[in-house]
Amino acid sequence: MAPVVNHPTGVSFVDERDGTQPHLDAAAYYGGGESFTRSRTYSHSHIHGYKPKKAPAFQEDWHLRPRRMSHDEKSVSGGPRRFLIDVEETIRVVLEQEDTDGDFQISVTDAGPKMMALGTATSNGFKTFDIRGTYMLSNLLQELALAKDHNRKRIVLDEARLTENPVDRLSRMIKNSFWHSLTRRIDGDGLEIITADPKNRTGKINPRIYVPHGEPAMAEYYRKVAKDKPHMKLDVQVLPEKPDDPVFVKSLNNKPGILALAMNEVDDGKGGKSLKGIPFIVPGARFNELYNWDSYFISLGLLVDGQISMAKGMVDHFIFEIKHYGKILNGSRSYYLCRTQPPFLTDMALQIYNQLDKSDVDENRAWLKRAIQAAIKEYHTVWVAEPRMDPKTGLSRYRPDGLGIPPETEASHFTHILEPYAEKHGLSVLEFSEKYNDGSLKEPKLDEYFLHDRAVRESGHDTTYRFEKRCANLATIDLQALLYKYEVDIGTAIREVFDDELELEEDFPLAPFPPSPETYAKRGRESSRKRAQCSDEWFQRAALRKERIDKYLWNESKNLYFDYDTATEKQILYESVTAFWALWAGCASEDQCQKLVTQSLKKFEVLGGVVSGTEESRGKISLDRPNRQWDYPYVSVSYVPPHQIMMWVGLERYGYLEEAQRLAYRFLYMMTTAFVDFNGVVPEKFDAVKLSHLVDAEYGNQGIDFKMVPREGFGWMNSAYQVGLSFLTSHMRRAVAACTSPEVFFSHANGSEVLAIRSGGMDPLGLAMDALDITSQ
Repeated sequence: MAPVVNHPTGVSFVDERDGTQPHLDAAAYYGGGESFTRSRTYSHSHIHGYKPKKAPAFQEDWHLRPRRMSHDEKSVSGGPRRFLIDVEETIRVVLEQEDTDGDFQISVTDAGPKMMALGTATSNGFKTFDIRGTYMLSNLLQELALAKDHNRKRIVLDEARLTENPVDRLSRMIKNSFWHSLTRRIDGDGLEIITADPKNRTGKINPRIYVPHGEPAMAEYYRKVAKDKPHMKLDVQVLPEKPDDPVFVKSLNNKPGILALAMNEVDDGKGGKSLKGIPFIVPGARFNELYNWDSYFISLGLLVDGQISMAKGMVDHFIFEIKHYGKILNGSRSYYLCRTQPPFLTDMALQIYNQLDKSDVDENRAWLKRAIQAAIKEYHTVWVAEPRMDPKTGLSRYRPDGLGIPPETEASHFTHILEPYAEKHGLSVLEFSEKYNDGSLKEPKLDEYFLHDRAVRESGHDTTYRFEKRCANLATIDLQALLYKYEVDIGTAIREVFDDELELEEDFPLAPFPPSPETYAKRGRESSRKRAQCSDEWFQRAALRKERIDKYLWNESKNLYFDYDTATEKQILYESVTAFWALWAGCASEDQCQKLVTQSLKKFEVLGGVVSGTEESRGKISLDRPNRQWDYPYVSVSYVPPHQIMMWVGLERYGYLEEAQRLAYRFLYMMTTAFVDFNGVVPEKFDAVKLSHLVDAEYGNQGIDFKMVPREGFGWMNSAYQVGLSFLTSHMRRAVAACTSPEVFFSHANGSEVLAIRSGGMDPLGLAMDALDITSQ
């Protein structure tokens, strides 16, 4: 039986939707008033308690109903079908009938009948039509939740919103809803949202903001906010001139806070001036701050969706961070002050610059100049400065400063590491942690462990067996590729945009070139303001880096790039998909690219795209050696976009478009099937072999804990979907929407059997169900 529709007295009825399109954003679709169709056929006896007689439907008999029965309204006019729905009542019925596991979502794992009758609008709810299957029912639940958000009691719902092409629906939700939900601003209006930190385990929840030295107007602004909003109990602190001193940063562990970011001066509406935060996108879930390399990949999706201003503002924040915090921070919280992340600023700025409004060339050029100047400072003072630079090889490493145990991790994250030391001193883990952090207990081996742990976190690949207990010594292929791209981008921008001459406004020491132990041992460095930068020196830096990459990282016999351990002076033969970042950066030769694609790609390609590393390199997994989220079989887990997008772009750059499209198709298929089968989910993590987001990996899985309707997705996962669609042909896009398995699609497309991909001999549905661990109990 269809859920009852209780119509209010005095309701207005209309024949049509006044031209409303069925796939509008929820705010436009549900933002109007109450309306119902065909008032001339409506009987007010509903109001007085009369209910039209309908055959009872018992719960046990739902599954016996034929595909179509006489109660299903036939669309005589051939027009779009619409349903007349009481929002609260239908939510209750849907959840009661279909949500058998009680998670407020409708998924393939629920054991309900997967069928519900809804009253049609043309009959004023008297006649009904069945909606069937997980996808339609989960879309119904989502639409009801959105209508409830807009305070709608009753709605006329287009069937087209329930049957919408899933690719179009997910792309629309990302563009019109998810980006908005992930938008943050650091100012008086946005502080209450942005200061919330799920990673704060100090027990002190009062918001705190740290303002950089040299920004008195900003400090005064936040003090005024604190005064005007006493309920917030906002604590405003000003950082010292050198905010990344390890001792100082450790002293902030018990009083974490958000770091101030760039602001614009605006009219306050009273004839004066005020400050307003520049909006930006956060990754989502427990990551409620501006992140470094997340923002690069997020910006690519924003550019696809036309949100150029938002992407541009994120570069403005990075310029601000380099100026005031000395680097683009891992994240904009106090506990990240010593740490950065993989560098993408130059490509990010150039991508945005190429899409800026061409009506103001001078302003665009001035903006790019600020970005390139900031990148040059970051390059010299962070990436080619010691301790990150290894002068002997001339290669850079992830090697941040820092002291003690990283405070942003979960409380039990390091328990297995700390327990032996705690037992040695006869202390509990908590007691030992406190004494180790305050320096009263010295443990050099533990210091070394956390040196490498901080390097792993700076690399963004936290965590992986590839880096365990050695990351700070590794000249990784991914970092060298990124810095090669920096050098080429800076040289190109200076030559093409700044007439081969760029003056630097900030004063900082330039790193010696060419690098060697002797040049780095010399005291005194050239000042950045001594001379203008020209393109030639940057192209020379890029050429030297490529030479060193080929010498230390390329393995001709294995047709792959490997990380180089600067301590042992040996390659680390862990097979990582980051080897293909050399294609994105353009530092591989045509011959190297051909060998990577024809000989090595098959090691990483699986049903759902590419995995982070090979199963062989990862090694055996056990209770004492659990899986890590950056290792096989995960598609980079929460970091899907880096490896997927870098692979697509790199392959396309070298002319391997078909391979790029195939990998993009695999990834989008995995995302789309999860979206269809699991109530619109866009998760943080995927097992690319089993095509499942139901993974058992460290830190859990973000983006899956929502009620009725997904609100945010996950930052760069959203972006990867939008970018990935740009690689597909219209035929491929239709096939993804139909959830056509990559193996089926490409075997048909090629007219022969596609290359066997690791799948354990099972079909895609079998793999997905296996991941759910459903038994016959």
